[in-house]
Parts: sequence; C-alpha cells; structure tokens
Amino acid sequence: MANADGVTESLWTAAPAAAAVSGRCVGEWQATGVSIDSRSIAGGDLFIALRGPANNGHDFVADALARGAAAAMVDHVPEGVAADAPLLLVADTQTGLESLGAAARARTAAKVVAITGSAGKTGSKEMLRVALERQARTHASEASYNNMWGVPLSLARMPRATEFGVFEIGMNHAGEITPLTKLARPHAAIVTTIAPAHVGHFNSLTEIAEAKSEIFLGLEPGGLAIINQDSAFFDLLSRRAKDAGAARVLGFGSAADSAARLIKAVHHADCSCVYAEICGQPLTYKIGFSGAHWVMNSLATLTAVQVLGGDLALAAIALAGMHPLAGRGRRHYLPVADGVFTLIDESYNANPGSMQAALLNLSGQMTEGRGRRIAVLGDMAELGQDSARYHSELAQVIEDGRIQQTFTAGTQMQVLHDALPLKLRAAHAADADALIAPLREALRPGDVVVVKGSYSSGMGKIVKALLALAGTDQQKQEAAHAPSKGG
Repeated sequence: MANADGVTESLWTAAPAAAAVSGRCVGEWQATGVSIDSRSIAGGDLFIALRGPANNGHDFVADALARGAAAAMVDHVPEGVAADAPLLLVADTQTGLESLGAAARARTAAKVVAITGSAGKTGSKEMLRVALERQARTHASEASYNNMWGVPLSLARMPRATEFGVFEIGMNHAGEITPLTKLARPHAAIVTTIAPAHVGHFNSLTEIAEAKSEIFLGLEPGGLAIINQDSAFFDLLSRRAKDAGAARVLGFGSAADSAARLIKAVHHADCSCVYAEICGQPLTYKIGFSGAHWVMNSLATLTAVQVLGGDLALAAIALAGMHPLAGRGRRHYLPVADGVFTLIDESYNANPGSMQAALLNLSGQMTEGRGRRIAVLGDMAELGQDSARYHSELAQVIEDGRIQQTFTAGTQMQVLHDALPLKLRAAHAADADALIAPLREALRPGDVVVVKGSYSSGMGKIVKALLALAGTDQQKQEAAHAPSKGG
C-alpha cells in the first residue's frame, strides 16, 4: 500500500495480525496487501487460503508464496509448504478474514460509508471514491467486492491512516447484509434503489426492501441513513433506519422536501449536467457519463460527502472527470464499414430496474446519419416465477422509446422477442455466442448499441467480439468482475 509520497507502507505485520485473528505466526513477516486469489498475488501480499465451494485455497499456498506472498493465513500447514514458511495459523480462514477486517476497521478513525441497493451500488461506490480521494486519504472496495468474502477483504486492506472508507454491500438472500454491515460499522448508509433483483429468492419487492434495510443495523451511534425518496419503499426504509438507531434520515430524489433535491438534469452523449440542492446548498455540476439513474446516484454521493464533513464543491468538480466502468455504461467508438458506431457496454449484470434504465438511456441517445438505436439484450436471472412477466414488460419500454432494433439471446428473452412488434425484432438466438454474427452483419455507421444482460447470460462475449473490431483486448478494459454478484 503506497502513501501520498509513493512509499510502500506496511499494512499488517506478524504479531498484530496474529492478535487480530487469535492465530499463531510462523516467522516474522510484514504484508503490504491482502489477497484471496493466488493468481493475482502482488509481492508482499498476505494470502488468505479460503475454502470455497469449488476450490480450497490451501491447495495454492505454495504457489502464492512462490509468487512473492509475504505470508499465508491457513488452518493447517499445507502439503508442499515448509514447516518454517511464513504462515498465520488460525482455526478457520473465513473467520480469520472477518476478524482481520474487523481489526482494520477498529484501528482507523475513518468516516465510513456503506452502500447497498438493487442497482447502482458499484457506480455509487466509485462516485464516492472519486469525489473523496482528491480531498482526503480514501479507501474503497475494489470492483464489486460486496459479499461474505469481498467486504471483509476490502476492510482488511484499509490502511490505518484512511480518512474516508467506502464499501459496497450486496446480498442474494435475507440475512446476508446484517453481518457485513456490522463489520463495516458505517457512519452513513446509502440505499440506492429497490428493484426486482434476485426476486426469485424473495416473495415480493417488500421482502427485498426489508433485506436491504439490514444495512442500517450496522450504523455507528449518530449514524445517518441516505435513501432514495422517489422509491415506493422510502417510508419503509426510513422506519427501519430509525428503528436501527439512525440519528437522521436524508432522502434524495425529485421530491420538493428531499434533503438532496434534483431540480434539473440535461443529458448529453458523454455527460449529464445537473442542477440540484444538496442539504440546502444550490449546486451545479457535471457527471462524466449520461443517464438519469447516474444523476440520482450522484445526489446520494454528494449528500454523503456533505454530511460526513467533506468538501462539496471539490466533490462536485471531481464527478466531471468520472468515466463509466467496463460493463456498467462504458462507451466505445468502434469501426464499421465506411464509418463508426457507438457501443455502450452494460454487460456486467441486469435486473428489470437497471434494464429499464439502460433502455431509457439508449432512447435518449443521438444517432448520426442512417444510424439506429439498437438494444442487444440477454436473460435477466433469478427472477423466479415472474420471470416471463418481467421480460415481456420490457417490450413496452422499447416501444415507448426511440429504439429501432432489438436483438435478444436466451430462453427468457425469447418472451420479449415474441412480445415485440415485428418491426422492432432484429434477431433472436439461443445464447450470446449465436447472436454475434447477425449483430455484426447488421451494424452500420451512426448506430448506437447497448449490450445488457445478467452476468450469467454471457453478454460480455458480444462486447468482446465488438471490441475486437478495433483490435481492443477486453482483458485490458478494467473488467472488474468481482468475487460476488450480490444484488
């Protein structure tokens, strides 16, 4: 971990780490990072050998040490590892990871923000990171590290001198957020939105809202809740926040009484210009990408900055320099015969709410010449018995917008394909791979193409194929596919 002067700092040394996890050290060592993946070990990392559903990290300890790991946290000395190798022995490595994260949280005076919601978690986390890192030492979780491994890992990587910490918390089932927020102990907790994500594991949207409200259970004394006031679940979430001891509930949205109130937003191809009032302070600012959902999340971001004592003006300036992440709205201008088309990569994940937001954003895009607005959509997963309805309802969004062609892939998207008017159906395929060829053949200069689907639908393959038109290696596009797809 490098400080402001570029000097690598020690994150953990043997004795404090052992005390934090009630473990026993073999040898003296110091670590400058923490990792749970031997394939991406950086020299000086503490490697934690987790036991997962598919792999046992103990099988990779020798490799991690050979790659330069400073030490490894293990529950036994693995085969092929010398008895005097630098190890941190614990009863259970998952518990050890959680204890290390808790210790990192306890030793810092940082103001901490935790973010959850059915969509917009990672984007909001990145907004907060960008907004805060110019003005103070800021630590944020990488990628979408938002689950039982990602949250404690992100905490364990937090330097003692951190001034602001920003953490994303996700879930697939009720009860999963509670232990994670109690580890993070946020001073402010944000709920971006409630939508049918992972609804197959719940009986209703109300149950999803109840599960998201668990984030307030970890609030520090005097902690604040920041909630989307335009949501139908604002009142429920507000009650749960107050029940959990939140000192204040701050709404963001378009309502006149919102603490962070959107007054006007103008969307351009590569940015959104916003006029808002943040906790009583008028503010005009720009976000470095387009979309109404990004504007909403910026209100939550700036509210958190304001209430935690950050510089609101500096934060607003920083948002202008933001760029969308790969798979979450990143734009590419790619060659096609006799011209260029625009690709909007939304391939990382999808649920009905985020899918509608992406389609609305596409509807507002300007095309050039004979260009068209083209939606390329893959299945939305984990929607349970209402999956067909959620997919078919997208037809009305497409018809009401200015979208001229729709390509679909997957068994669930067959329902959408059949629900669309013939003039809007471009092609349907069984999977993403089979859709690549007809899509490529259809492209022409001036087109604006959005690609979106749940992670399991494989729509990233289509993005990779389109990027190949420009010789772009998607592996270099900061793909940031996390150890979790929690919603």
